[in-house]
Amino acid sequence: MGRWWSPASAAVAEPRSVQLLLLGVALIAASFYAGTLFRSSTSTALIVPPSGPRSPDSSRSQVADAPMFTNRVSLTYRATPVSVPDSGVDVCPLEYNEYVPCHDAAYVRSLKNLDRSRHEDLESICPPREKRLFCLVPPPNEYKIPISWPTSRDYVWRSNVNHSRLAEVKGGQNWVHDKGKLWWFPGGGTHFKHGASEYIERLGNMTTNSTGDLRSAGVVQVLDVGCGVASFSAYLLPLEIQTMSFAPKDGHENQIQFALERGIGAMISVLATKQLPYPGKSFEMVHCSRCRVDWHENDGILLKEVDRLLRPNGYFVYSAPPAYRKDKDFPIIWEKLVNITTSMCWKLIAKHVQTAIWVKPKDESCRRRNADMKLLNICESNNSSPSWKIPLMNCVRMYSDHSEMQKLPSRSDRLSFYFKSLEMIGVTQERFEKNNQFWLDQVHQYWSLLGVEKSSIRNVMDMNANYGGFAVALSKDPVWTMNIVPHTMSDTLPVIYDRGLVGSYHDWCEPFSTYPRSYDLLHAFQLFSHYEGRKEDCSLEDIMLEMDRITRPQGFIIIRDEKNTLSRIIDLAPKFLWDVTTHMLENEENRTEQVLICRKKFWAII
Repeated sequence: MGRWWSPASAAVAEPRSVQLLLLGVALIAASFYAGTLFRSSTSTALIVPPSGPRSPDSSRSQVADAPMFTNRVSLTYRATPVSVPDSGVDVCPLEYNEYVPCHDAAYVRSLKNLDRSRHEDLESICPPREKRLFCLVPPPNEYKIPISWPTSRDYVWRSNVNHSRLAEVKGGQNWVHDKGKLWWFPGGGTHFKHGASEYIERLGNMTTNSTGDLRSAGVVQVLDVGCGVASFSAYLLPLEIQTMSFAPKDGHENQIQFALERGIGAMISVLATKQLPYPGKSFEMVHCSRCRVDWHENDGILLKEVDRLLRPNGYFVYSAPPAYRKDKDFPIIWEKLVNITTSMCWKLIAKHVQTAIWVKPKDESCRRRNADMKLLNICESNNSSPSWKIPLMNCVRMYSDHSEMQKLPSRSDRLSFYFKSLEMIGVTQERFEKNNQFWLDQVHQYWSLLGVEKSSIRNVMDMNANYGGFAVALSKDPVWTMNIVPHTMSDTLPVIYDRGLVGSYHDWCEPFSTYPRSYDLLHAFQLFSHYEGRKEDCSLEDIMLEMDRITRPQGFIIIRDEKNTLSRIIDLAPKFLWDVTTHMLENEENRTEQVLICRKKFWAII
């Protein structure tokens, strides 16, 4: 995976690194259509002619040898029933190159009944189907195949995320700097402008009384609230700590898009009025560094959501002005935070420099006493339903029998460990081990069939992750995997988190909360057949359109499903500007089945 740089060494090496990268910049005009820069494979660019009149000579020099396609450029909305023209799926106009359907500011502004004081307007709000675009989202002008990991941690192409505001307002905190054709990420943040490595070391000292680091403190999975460009997550990777990073699509424009372009796992989300789409007791640490969350408001309801997500003995890290400043109303806010956390029996274990750290109790006796004294509301039931669009609750969950809390091994051992959470959903150890071996074999064959260098793939999504076996099989490769469990399927996401992986609940009848061109590889195992009964509001074409939106140019989509479904996808794929190859692999029952490997063409509006 290459050498990790500290912020200091990155600063020293930066001029030479920029020089080396800029050696290739002069080649961009020639290689853009080939899409080969920092990638091993080659293909000719694909040209979608723009709509409207143009002169006979316009763009002729740019498209001399590039094939033209019949897809029209047209702002097209979804019709019922879905109909794909013979000319192919229409292409959205260029100005929609960053279209995120369920975070569409123009649509959200038209809604009058949202609780904007609690930031409900920043949650995922999907327009009705007739108001959703049904067209292929184009790449921006001068889009380039992303720089490969690990270089991408520190440098990305400016043209791929061409937004300067973060560099202008956060450059002094070392979030991101303008380096001509590149964006440079020195590894800083609002509360760690001298680098995430130094900050992470300090957190390790605070959680272990200066005897170890975050890994020895038992941290395996972190939830980073309001993550910015996700440098905190990037610099946790050498400790083998996995992070689910999220931030809203708000005034800090495109922060999640920057994170994903860097090859760091992240998604659009916000703590507002609904539970986050992650299972309870999944994280050893929840981190907030100037995350712009009003934890002290509404009787601490957002802190109670943090309590739901933390494992017993898990840490809440709070780096923000109320933890250290004595001016304005910060002391009042701090007092409220102390009162709320005390009522939940969290223990303040450290307060140093600009950071305070609490730990969630394992013993519930204190909570019972506080509940008896009416200082704390206890949830009436520990609802085990997937956390998908469930309103926040102003109460905490108690677990009467901590014997059900299995002691978790180290992350390397967790990946193949048989957990009680598997037993609870009826998965035997024999079936689990067989599933692990199956995916090890399949991933080995996938790499062979893809025919690309492993360095060409970084961001991976398993759209129907089951127990996480696909992600585990990839765990030694230079990739990260977003594991998605559809909320209408068996709830296996707790298993995925127990294994030291990260992921989210979702409903594939809705677009995912991410930017276009987020992933190099999508894996869809028996996904389409699950939604077969919802054809009117959730067609195969709807899911394919969303796959196209979130896949990078020249990215791959591996599909395994029923034979009839695969036949329809083969017919439709050219209209989505996908190449398709078919292969025969064995399934878990050792029977041969068809597998599709689709590749999104690299096309542009010229």
